[in-house]
Amino acid sequence: MNIAEIIARKRDGGALSSAQIDWVVTEFARGQVSDAQMSALAMAIFFQDMSIDETLHLTAAMLHSGRPLQWPATSDRPKLDKHSTGGIGDKISLPLAPLWAAVGIDVPMISGRGLGPTGGTLDKLESIPGLQVQLDRETMMRIVDEIGCVIVSASAEFAPADKKLYALRDVTGTVASIPLITASILSKKLSESLDALVMDIKWGSGAFMKQRAQALRLADRLVAVAKQLGTPTRAILTDMNQPLGRMIGNGCEVAESLDVLEGSGPADTRELTLVLATHGLLSVGLESHWATAWKRVESALDSGAAREKFAAMVHAQGGRLEDFAREFSRQPYVASQAGWVHSFDCEKFGYAIIEMGGGRKQATDRLDYRCGLERLVEIGDPIEAGQPLLNFLDCPRPTPPVLELLRQAIQISAEPPVVSSGKATWMLVEHETP
Repeated sequence: MNIAEIIARKRDGGALSSAQIDWVVTEFARGQVSDAQMSALAMAIFFQDMSIDETLHLTAAMLHSGRPLQWPATSDRPKLDKHSTGGIGDKISLPLAPLWAAVGIDVPMISGRGLGPTGGTLDKLESIPGLQVQLDRETMMRIVDEIGCVIVSASAEFAPADKKLYALRDVTGTVASIPLITASILSKKLSESLDALVMDIKWGSGAFMKQRAQALRLADRLVAVAKQLGTPTRAILTDMNQPLGRMIGNGCEVAESLDVLEGSGPADTRELTLVLATHGLLSVGLESHWATAWKRVESALDSGAAREKFAAMVHAQGGRLEDFAREFSRQPYVASQAGWVHSFDCEKFGYAIIEMGGGRKQATDRLDYRCGLERLVEIGDPIEAGQPLLNFLDCPRPTPPVLELLRQAIQISAEPPVVSSGKATWMLVEHETP
């Protein structure tokens, strides 16, 4: 085959055959298709899109560029995972994985790092002293067998074509392509050889997808492709026009996750954890009715069983939870005027964390795991001049760029906004494949 002809065909709006897609992915993984050529094809896909069938073939080819997990026949517990497209304050993976483990589900969770305003699960976990996220597959599978859950980074054996392609998408401005996002997410997640998958697709100012319609399209594509590849999948849409929970940062989000695992924590964070957990039980067939599934996961959360699983997982991954400091110094950020909290530009919170040292401008940046923000107000709240809106956590001297980002992040209006709820909302997306 000829890569130039394949690029030209997609650039002109033509559909690629399964054989063409398989060839490109295989040769790219082997280094026979250059980065420049693959970048050109990614840009053609970005501008011309792909059909569901093309996306299906691309996902399958990227999945099989690596070596999926093979669970032993003696492993009879269902295998389940969750993927979130990321949002400001989204720490749900931390309480969710051990919660599923506590009700008899195995969770081999492959997660990512933060590069951009929304942060990453692995960075949050690494705020726990000693915790390791780069584990070989044998260790990963052993921990799942012994504990029921593990949260790790993807090794080179999992969909290596995706790792190479993602690096190109980042520098060519093609990250926002629906088919490329779909293939990237599913090629890694389906490498875990799951019985089911639950997706949390974020939209709004605190998410990658700003518009609900765009997030719905992504959710529909993810569910359709995953199902056709043999993995039952549910997706929910989560409104992220307000940060999730109170804490934004690495260590402070771990502390808030521990609060949730101990039966408290913010109501929206607890609720979304239970919503996703309930969908998981229904997806793998451990329960058949919403009410009984909800009661089962709620009991595991409130009894402390999920907290015990989290502690066991941390220990198995080399972490010392007893050395993790849950208390943070606080310095208020106050309102300059009276009025009402009208809206949040949530991404600005994430960029403020980056300026404080808690996020990356480049992939090689070292992180300050302790710095963060604590949100004290919600959309629709009345405020007075001088009232604290946020607390800086372990950041005694916020810089002018940080203060300017926070000024932009919180919009104050003279009149109360019209809002139905200040909390995050979610909606189930189900695609029936033809």
